[in-house]
Amino acid sequence: MILGDGPDAVSSPKNLREKHVSVANPDMRGRSRRRRMEIFAFLFLTAVLMPALAVATVGSYGLAIWVYQMMAGPPGPPSAH
Repeated sequence: MILGDGPDAVSSPKNLREKHVSVANPDMRGRSRRRRMEIFAFLFLTAVLMPALAVATVGSYGLAIWVYQMMAGPPGPPSAH
């Protein structure tokens, strides 16, 4: 509904409100979803992936040392026998 009939006529507040809600609502939902996904990704990285990578790195290093010592013998000076 248009209020007035001249060049400075404005839409009624109801129409403005409907346009504002219909335009802003999908944007807000998208922003909210993106924020949720970013928080989920951050929590996944910090609580799952980084600890798993740390354990895998330390475990791989320990396995490499163990295999090396099986082939080269234990560290230290050779025995005097």
